[in-house]
Amino acid sequence: MSIYRSSNGRRALEQVYTEAVEELAFDVEETYVETRHGETHVLIAGPADGQQVVVFHGGNATNPLTLGWYSGLTDEYRLIAPDTIGQPGRSAETRVAPNGDGYGEWVVDLLDAFDLDAVPMIGTSYGGGIILRTAAYAPARITRAALVVPAGFGTGGLVSMLNVGIPALLYRFLGRDWLLAHALNAMGTQADSDPLVRATVGASLRYVDLEREFPSATADELEGFTAPVALFAAANDPFFPATAIVPRARARLSNLSKTEVLDDEKHLLSPAGQEAVTTSLLTFLAE
Repeated sequence: MSIYRSSNGRRALEQVYTEAVEELAFDVEETYVETRHGETHVLIAGPADGQQVVVFHGGNATNPLTLGWYSGLTDEYRLIAPDTIGQPGRSAETRVAPNGDGYGEWVVDLLDAFDLDAVPMIGTSYGGGIILRTAAYAPARITRAALVVPAGFGTGGLVSMLNVGIPALLYRFLGRDWLLAHALNAMGTQADSDPLVRATVGASLRYVDLEREFPSATADELEGFTAPVALFAAANDPFFPATAIVPRARARLSNLSKTEVLDDEKHLLSPAGQEAVTTSLLTFLAE
């Protein structure tokens, strides 16, 4: 079953994906690898001899949209960024149970395809939840993990969620620009002023069978995960606000070694927020 509502919707997402790749401030290579859950498309950036870091993107959005947040890493690191299966992009449309072993199996197959034993990982939003599922399934494959505005620790209050959800739902069916602007302003810092963000989120809301369940892992599941973890939470995130997820992360992750709260930021980070995270990541990855 397709994740797209129509063939026109698929083409719209393919177009914004291509535009997002073209807008990246760095060159990327593209390849495909086989996994037990289907063919996976991968973007690769950075020097061939750089330390390899696997980067997972947010859900209901495209890989290059959030890969661009980490442009400051590409001078030194080799970023391996897969299109998540079952999400908009060029990978198989296979959707696995978010809290089963599927994502862990998929990540292990990716690492094996690139002959990687254990690597640092960065997960944005839904991608943070994928890292948690990998940590539960194959903790030895992660040397350190950065969770950026991550899913996986529950959500915030109902009111802030509805501030995004109601206009997003209405936009899905009515397609009015002002509804999209309202949703973007609720979910992102300066998001509505970025044409690429606007086009990508708009296409996803209108044309994708949205994923509504987030991957996560319990403290018991994460007991064997000992690699250092950095958490970057946005103070005004309508989905995963810092006040909600920081204490939950501390309760589940005894290996949480770095916590940063991004003041004045929402879920979709501003360019200043992206730069602040990347600057901190350069230190974290080098430790």
